[in-house]
Amino acid sequence: MSKQIIEINGVKLEVDLSTARRIDEFKIGDPVKVLVEEYQDNKVYPGVILEFANFKSKPTIIIAYLKMSYSGATLEYLYYNEDCKSEIVSSDFKDLPYDKGTVVDYMDREIYKKEQELMDLRNKKSFFVNGFDMYFSKFKEEN
Repeated sequence: MSKQIIEINGVKLEVDLSTARRIDEFKIGDPVKVLVEEYQDNKVYPGVILEFANFKSKPTIIIAYLKMSYSGATLEYLYYNEDCKSEIVSSDFKDLPYDKGTVVDYMDREIYKKEQELMDLRNKKSFFVNGFDMYFSKFKEEN
């Protein structure tokens, strides 16, 4: 059977006499939609192709995708290969349901929260070192 690649309305198809199958073309930086199974439910997230890792045994497309919640924005990574249960399709940056400022604000809030946690841990450590010093010095004297 001879196969032929044809393009219909911007979609390339590899065609033989009995079937037609879609061939998606992607490049680094392309926007995509990622379908991810979460808790027995499927969610669609906006993403960007980061890299094509041409491993001999399992070529992989590395994708960063954005998960937004009511309280934050996080970047997750998908390693798309033959074992992956997720799906990807081409997208457009216009499909992004959030504006850049909103995402950056959510990330800034998360950074602030983590900085506060770090400051709290440093304060607890300082209190421990200073406040419990007498216990450790007494332990040294007894030994």
